[in-house]
Amino acid sequence: MNTIICLVALLPLAIASDVLEFTDSNFAEKAASHDLMLVEFYAPWCGHCKRLAPEYERAATQLASNDPPVPLVKVDCTAEKDVCSKYGVSGYPTLKIFRNGELSEDYNGPREAAGIVKHMQSRAGPSSKELTSVEETEKVLSKKEYVVIGFFKSADSDLAKTYQKVADSMSSDMRFAHTTDEAVRQKYGYEDTIVLFQPEHLKSKFEESRVEYKGDDVIHKIKSFITDNSLGLCAHRTPDNADKFKTPLVVAYFDVDYVKNTKGTNYWRNRVMKVGKKLLDEGKTVYFAISSLKDFSHELGEFGIEDPSAEKPVVAARDASDKKYTMSGEFSMDSLEQFIRDLLDGKLEPFLKSEPIPTDDGPLKTVVAKNFDEIVNNEDKDVLIEFYAPWCGHCKSLEPKYKELAEKLEKEPEITIAKMDATANDVSKPYDVTGFPTIYFAPKGSKSNPKRYSGEREVDGFIKYLAKEATNELKGFDRSGKAKKTEL
Repeated sequence: MNTIICLVALLPLAIASDVLEFTDSNFAEKAASHDLMLVEFYAPWCGHCKRLAPEYERAATQLASNDPPVPLVKVDCTAEKDVCSKYGVSGYPTLKIFRNGELSEDYNGPREAAGIVKHMQSRAGPSSKELTSVEETEKVLSKKEYVVIGFFKSADSDLAKTYQKVADSMSSDMRFAHTTDEAVRQKYGYEDTIVLFQPEHLKSKFEESRVEYKGDDVIHKIKSFITDNSLGLCAHRTPDNADKFKTPLVVAYFDVDYVKNTKGTNYWRNRVMKVGKKLLDEGKTVYFAISSLKDFSHELGEFGIEDPSAEKPVVAARDASDKKYTMSGEFSMDSLEQFIRDLLDGKLEPFLKSEPIPTDDGPLKTVVAKNFDEIVNNEDKDVLIEFYAPWCGHCKSLEPKYKELAEKLEKEPEITIAKMDATANDVSKPYDVTGFPTIYFAPKGSKSNPKRYSGEREVDGFIKYLAKEATNELKGFDRSGKAKKTEL
């Protein structure tokens, strides 16, 4: 009986949540009591809402201890219809930022925990927090994030004013603080300077945990210093910061967990760092990161890595030209070092996600990754290429028109009409495909700078565009797109 009582007593702890839940009846009153809050309008059946839920919960827990705290709220739109209607919610999840009970702006930031935290921290309080005591400084430095602190004798100094401008422009990406307190300056031993502090959980013997700025009092130089040093020797790469990494980049993927298993996470990270330190000391240019298998399962698929082992890291890399490589065999420091040396020496075969090269030779050319250079980067021809997805409704509607276009231009010797399934093939840079269909025109002599097509998606519209943009005038159409008369 005592066991049952204990379990019941502990049950509320198991289901406690830091996400507040508001209703039609209390939304206005409760919202007005918070200077700043983020509200998720959701539906219990929504798949996107279910995927967001654990990230939103983790962000809520972190922001609850922020200074100042930033509450995260949710509203069930299937039950609380008045509030959702008032704020024009038409899809789920919809996130909005409120200040003092009033709608401030739509939330368009990241939808994973670290990104939500950073985005909301940048909206809370000043861009740089003033530190007035040693205790307050220690509290800021106890967070699991990089912090930049300006140590100044006077807040009116030129360096302090420049620092504030840097903080204003970078506060959504980095945590900033500053102090003129003498006790804080003496405690940390800095005077009229800027210092980047590494979070406690990332500290190691392979690099300094503090980096002091030694450059001029110039905004862009200070910003570059922060950007260049805020990832360290081997950063924790997340969906929120993935776009900030330079290449060549080597990433070790495993069960990264700095909440429940910091020691185990750093066991593998330290092995990557030991190899990285050795190569960097030799003057090699290469960057390192660790990433969660769970957070980057889709990316691993892009490298051809299926069902990776959770016991040891799997390693993948991108070189300076963004080509992809995977390390074969079991992870060890020796195998990692050899993989990186071979990568930098150009000895590895890149991984290319590609369908087989098609055998058909119709008017509309089917491009795959393996023949992309041969067809699209052919310097003898202008190329119009459509990147599509087989499931895309707009692509299906365009297909007969695009095929008709290819047939009408079949006898044009200097132009190719092509298509490529961007879900089954790697898309080479500089082509940027974020939606479907995406269409580019790649003229002869300018293959490195293709033009995104944004005109009519009708046959006549395509022809007018190509007649005007073609490197040489088309045989069957003048520059205005009118068909030329055929001599009898």
